[in-house]
Amino acid sequence: MRSRARDRAPSPQVRRLHRPAWSDILGAVTRFATIAGVGSALPPRLVPNSWFETIVATNDEWIRDRTGIEARHFADDGVQTSDLGVEAARGALASAGIQAEQLDMIVCATITGDTQFPATAVWMQTKLGVSCPSFDVNAACSGFSYGLSAGTAFIQAGMADTILVVGAEIFSRIIDFTDRGTCILFGDGAGAAVVQASDAPGIEGTVLGADGTAAEILWMPAGGTRAPASRDTVEARDHFVKMPNGREVFKRAVTEMAAACRALLEKSGHSIDDVDVLIPHQANARIMQAVVDRLGIDPAKAIVDVAEVGNTSAASIPIALDRAWRAGRIRQGDLVLFASFGAGLTWGATLVRWTMPEPTS
Repeated sequence: MRSRARDRAPSPQVRRLHRPAWSDILGAVTRFATIAGVGSALPPRLVPNSWFETIVATNDEWIRDRTGIEARHFADDGVQTSDLGVEAARGALASAGIQAEQLDMIVCATITGDTQFPATAVWMQTKLGVSCPSFDVNAACSGFSYGLSAGTAFIQAGMADTILVVGAEIFSRIIDFTDRGTCILFGDGAGAAVVQASDAPGIEGTVLGADGTAAEILWMPAGGTRAPASRDTVEARDHFVKMPNGREVFKRAVTEMAAACRALLEKSGHSIDDVDVLIPHQANARIMQAVVDRLGIDPAKAIVDVAEVGNTSAASIPIALDRAWRAGRIRQGDLVLFASFGAGLTWGATLVRWTMPEPTS
């Protein structure tokens, strides 16, 4: 489905955000959004749990038992977040059967961008060789939920027809490798989805939430205007991820993801039995199992892809989504439920009727 505004769009070299025609608004034309393509990228360097035994007091058995993580991927020196994002984007564009020049917008969810400004989405845009509105979303591990919601809203408003939504992180650059409570959890990677206008709803609904009163239980203290970079902040290791209360993070993650899923299902007129696939944020296996138990969903329906990926923050859901689709675990017509939780504290849930056919090869 293409809007009248899109038909009159300028050349790809000068593509701008456009508004729907007044005739469309007055005619109350209903527009829907669907996921038309997915892709993911993981750096080739695989880091097993045993690697951490040489730098902190931990071991492979302890990490596996508490997180379900066996290994994770770290980017090589010189690789940027936008590089991983572009690789994932190319996979998503290919599976959607479109060219980058057809994009009306790029939304990148990340907290480990190439630069503090401009946005990583702008660096991606340059590497893809296109010109379109591009911006970042900072909602930590909930970033893809927030970014997908924003992209869906732009399409439903008639302001775009084809949007690239990316979650990309190089967390290995902000990990404190002296802190065994956090350094073992995270990995690098990117996932992407092409979201397009459609005649029937694919993305059926979203619930988002945030609680800033608990922001300091998972954060990076320095680097912003609150604590600009200085010798003191560097010596205090305040430019790394801090999680002073991991138990509270665990508790809130389970509570908020399950509650968001229930609220969304009720809002959308579905029950948990209607869900064919659940893709929770891939924080660790224990959190995901607790969400599954609280929702009362068949564990076989849950995608748990953390073993050799780790927690890739905003990239975790789109990476798991792409890998599950390519493995044949998501089929056309399935009702797919995403659930996320991250620093902020932020959380979200998205319900998607899967419209993509099975991968060709």
